[in-house]
Amino acid sequence: MSSLSRPEARFAVDLVKQCCDLAVAVQSDTVGAFLEKEDRSPVTLADFSVQALVSHRLAEAFPEVPLMAEESTSQLRGLEGEQLLERVAGYVREFEPSANSESVRRWIDRSQWHGDKSFWVLDPIDGTKGFLRGAQYVVALALVKNGVVDIAVLGCPRLDLTPVTAPGSIDTDPSEVGSLLFAVRGEGAWLTSLDGEALVQLRVSDCEDPKHTVALRSFESGHTDGSWFERVVKDMGIENDPILLDSQAKYAVLAGGYAGLHLRLISPSTPDYREKIWDVAAGALIVEEAGGMVTDLAGKKLDFETGYRLENNQGILASNGKLHEKALMSLQATKQN
Repeated sequence: MSSLSRPEARFAVDLVKQCCDLAVAVQSDTVGAFLEKEDRSPVTLADFSVQALVSHRLAEAFPEVPLMAEESTSQLRGLEGEQLLERVAGYVREFEPSANSESVRRWIDRSQWHGDKSFWVLDPIDGTKGFLRGAQYVVALALVKNGVVDIAVLGCPRLDLTPVTAPGSIDTDPSEVGSLLFAVRGEGAWLTSLDGEALVQLRVSDCEDPKHTVALRSFESGHTDGSWFERVVKDMGIENDPILLDSQAKYAVLAGGYAGLHLRLISPSTPDYREKIWDVAAGALIVEEAGGMVTDLAGKKLDFETGYRLENNQGILASNGKLHEKALMSLQATKQN
């Protein structure tokens, strides 16, 4: 059983637990409240609140390690922005009494990466649309060292990972029982509930026959190539209906053994898209430490040394390992130029 002997790992697990409590508190108070970024994607008060708390706590505990994170306060300008910033400060103050508008602005904007070899990477609310719908979302925190994800934590406030009975048997409807998953490279992947129930080691499914497995895909149709996904599933002979989920909750479900593979296919409308590092890092290590494999769609190892985006990789294939080569063959066979 993992002892979380490394101080960074213990700290990250405790911090993500707090952030899940913070996200739930904000969600219950601000359902439907969000801003729109330049790329038309939504950002919520929970995104800002969680990023502020994480940034502040990491700066205190590990001041020499920078933070790469998704949000900035560029959206919080003008009178309305200042009012929203004060609301964010109020939420953060419940967990950090020193928080005020100015300190929270500094904490959110502390996220800077300048080619550092070691850094924390955060997605404060991964799956913002799921958060807004009251569905699945996660708090994702990871530590990258020399291009390798070393520590990973996924806090899933609305996902109840119970003992596996059969592929696809998981209930992904929002639950009041949240889950927390973490991994330290070389020490396995582990699961506990957010209220601190028993710690269990995660193992991916041992299914080798695609007929009996389940594939995971993004809930939002615009996040993937749905037609290609269907061709791959058919070519592999997968008979079970796919599980549609927001966020890195998909990696949690895969690591828990409920599915055999996750396909993140590039939407035809954005052929040059590259994954953001905060959308992948934590989930990838947890799947790998649970015995699975994570590559891009060509089978290449993910390169975490290229900055905010995985510039040297296109798409994501995560699997239980046993189905990886079959999936790569199907991806190649069904790809349309």
